[in-house]
Amino acid sequence: MKQVVQNYKSGELAVLDVPVPGCKPGGVLVRTAYSLISTGTELMKVSEAGMSMLGKARSRPDQVAKVMQSVAVNGVPATYRKVMGKLDSYTPLGYSLCGVVEQVGAGIDDVKAGDLVACAGNEHALHAELNWVPKNLYAPVPEGLASRHAAFGTVGSIALQGVRQGEPQLGEVALVIGLGLIGQLVAQLLTAAGVRVVGVDPDPARCALARELGAAACGDPASPAVEAAVAELTGGHGVDQVYLAAGGASNQPVELAARLARDRGRVVDIGKCRLDLPWNAYYEKELDVRFSRSYGPGRYDPEYELEGRDYPIGYVRWTERRNLACFLDLVARGRVDVEPLVSHVADFDDAVETYRSLEDGELKAVAVLFRYPEGAGDEEAQAPAVTVPEVRRAGRAAPARAVRGPVRLAFVGAGNYATSMLLPHLVGREGVELSTVVTTTALSAANAQRKFGFASATTDLDAVLDDPTVDAVFVVTRHSSHAELTRRALLAGKAVFVEKPLALTGEELAGVLAAVEKSGNDRLQVGFNRRFAPLLQEAGRRFGARTGPASLRYLVNAGRLQQGSWYLRQGSEGSRFAGEGGHFVDTASWLLGADPVSVYATATAGNEDLQVVLGYPDGSTATISYVTTGPSGFPKETLDLIADGKVLKLDDFVRASVHGPERWVSSRLPKARDKGQNAELAAFVRAVRGGGPMPVPLESLVATTAATLAVETALGTGAPVTLAGPR
Repeated sequence: MKQVVQNYKSGELAVLDVPVPGCKPGGVLVRTAYSLISTGTELMKVSEAGMSMLGKARSRPDQVAKVMQSVAVNGVPATYRKVMGKLDSYTPLGYSLCGVVEQVGAGIDDVKAGDLVACAGNEHALHAELNWVPKNLYAPVPEGLASRHAAFGTVGSIALQGVRQGEPQLGEVALVIGLGLIGQLVAQLLTAAGVRVVGVDPDPARCALARELGAAACGDPASPAVEAAVAELTGGHGVDQVYLAAGGASNQPVELAARLARDRGRVVDIGKCRLDLPWNAYYEKELDVRFSRSYGPGRYDPEYELEGRDYPIGYVRWTERRNLACFLDLVARGRVDVEPLVSHVADFDDAVETYRSLEDGELKAVAVLFRYPEGAGDEEAQAPAVTVPEVRRAGRAAPARAVRGPVRLAFVGAGNYATSMLLPHLVGREGVELSTVVTTTALSAANAQRKFGFASATTDLDAVLDDPTVDAVFVVTRHSSHAELTRRALLAGKAVFVEKPLALTGEELAGVLAAVEKSGNDRLQVGFNRRFAPLLQEAGRRFGARTGPASLRYLVNAGRLQQGSWYLRQGSEGSRFAGEGGHFVDTASWLLGADPVSVYATATAGNEDLQVVLGYPDGSTATISYVTTGPSGFPKETLDLIADGKVLKLDDFVRASVHGPERWVSSRLPKARDKGQNAELAAFVRAVRGGGPMPVPLESLVATTAATLAVETALGTGAPVTLAGPR
């Protein structure tokens, strides 16, 4: 098997062929799927190995002291041979991984071969294809948790143990100094525990990442804004806890901790930080300085780690193994999000080059994963696929009836999008009557009724669904409610217009289709309005039919969200792309005349910038660049379609052109930007009134939704996802 090793004397890094470890009693043999590089601890070790002998001595005075003691006892020649022999040997790297149990040793009954486990230990969870791991240093991975995320288990346990040492309480304020991998996890764990976090790091990108993941404020340690944020959040008293997650030789972290901590606050050292404590500052506030020892109780105890002797839970609640299991559970339940921390995923065979890139600074990273080619638990090795649900209609479904008189519409939800982009196109439209508006609060319903002339306003959804005079229901609520409200309206026999997204999970999408099959009612439209935009429609006609595969590029300059936006509530409302991405998938599919058959996605480190590549049956591809870090003055949506020696260009629904044998350019004095809402609503109303087909086939709506959801799967596995039809 292969393993990453380093010669501490020469600094050489290598991937060696070494014997497969035996499966001893009291442990399991694990085939690695992903292992995590600790960009703090491991890079420090790699960097030290590249130093001169004098540099090594200066960096490890503790080891120098041991050498001097050996000289006194054994003499110089014997000590020299011992030290050189140890330095001139290969040592392993790594201590956090996830893999599949390949063999179970005697005395193990909590896992079996084929189970996915997260493993810990700098002697047992190494960057190697196979590792023997004792019982107390592994934990089963919860169902549904991706192996690349479970590989964070050990590092997450270090952060979790540090938080436990701080004893945070609900409503407190904490300062996290150092926003590397450990600091980012500490900040998320504190936020999950109801603690408001102020982060400190000289790197603006790391500060931005921590804010996106829940920190209340972040900034440079020298910035007055940090002190101002602490003062505002604590009423001038200072933070309750300080977590030192920084490294290096500077004494600035402990000095900053003393300045910003409250009287009798707690200071927890998690990283390898210089601790030259300013006596007066710590004495005057009577600060409680604590240390966090690695993954938790049991660490460095051979009876616990090697012999499997557990500590009674009544005396030691959180051991190494319990911390590991707890962290995996938090990630599985979405309370901690490790995916944004993944800066790079490298093939295991490229380990040496990856370490060198990190050491040289070419690769800027918070977390880096090694992906193993034969990891049985690796999602990539399983050729991930997402099944596009089949649309089934009841065998004796009644045909859609035409509406006599005006089409009576009910709105469920009257938020900003409904009141600014939909209702203005329906007010006063011939053949349309705004029947009822339903909201969760009485006042918002009354406001919508007054402004748009609804015949009635209510907070009772059932009354609307049971009303036989209502022809169609508009679902314009929070994303998390779309699928359930759509399902109920379909079962009630209503035509439904639901804003994107149709669903946030595969289970929700299946529930909608089950309602279609049960009721025979397929009268559904999702608010994918771009395909109805007049300028894009005209450009498509000018481009004409194509004969060969096409390449489509779609740049979406989405911009940053304002603090407090409900789009940030990914735990309940789904990711931002899951909520909005269907627009762009649908537009691409409409232009290419087919539904996608594959999805690949990758994300930049520390933000929500995505690259999504869709594959189509005829070999066409569509690349959607969804970016949040662009300038606000740049157009939001620009699109290029290239095929058959022709190019269609769209500039934010204001200008369009077609270049080819015949050139066409839209008016240089464009009308107001029109993204197709008016035309889409007109088509929906016509279909409801006349009983004809919905503007977009239900099969296409389902395929677009499945492709949008598959982006999350592709991000989680790092591999293309096949969109397969039902078997």
